[in-house]
Amino acid sequence: MILGTTVFVAALVLLADEFIGLTWLRMTVQIIGLVLLILVLQFFRNPKRYTQNDDNHVIAPVDGKVVVIEEVFESEYFNDKRLQVSIFMSPINVHVTRYAVNGKINFSKYHPGKYLVAWHPKASTENERTTVVIENRIFGEILYRQIAGALARRIVNYAKVGTHVKQGHDAGFIKFGSRVDLYLPLGTELNVSLNQVVKGGETVLAKK
Repeated sequence: MILGTTVFVAALVLLADEFIGLTWLRMTVQIIGLVLLILVLQFFRNPKRYTQNDDNHVIAPVDGKVVVIEEVFESEYFNDKRLQVSIFMSPINVHVTRYAVNGKINFSKYHPGKYLVAWHPKASTENERTTVVIENRIFGEILYRQIAGALARRIVNYAKVGTHVKQGHDAGFIKFGSRVDLYLPLGTELNVSLNQVVKGGETVLAKK
């Protein structure tokens, strides 16, 4: 995506310089191309995060705003009630997904689907999504779900069943606006509140 956009913008700038005689129009086209490149580079950034590795903490898997905190019935894997914490990412947020806990990947599955807006109530069950379950020695199994939004057209998921992962390390990527749902055991003590802005890899969502 970055390489393709760079090539496109470079070609646009050169072609505009060659074939557009009007100075104001040529500069407008070239500026639009450069702005597009900056926006793409901004979107695909992956800043260094300093995770305080601790099995007694669940950290935010992504940047964004907490939009859901509620007890729900999780029907894909657990088939029982869980505490759901959902984080919405706008297009300007960092879209790297990070592992919320240390542990072993017990489940990882991709689901094709729709592209409803990420905050739609049915997005978590009808949109394109991936479901991953990590078994942690303190919290037991926790599930997170990467959900594509209205603009997102590709979910990247690095989790492979049987592998051991480290808290804060890259777990995947969702392109152009999306959401991540986290399902925790009932009774988990949360460290965040509704509408709070969180930082992936650093903000503590829950603790034992």
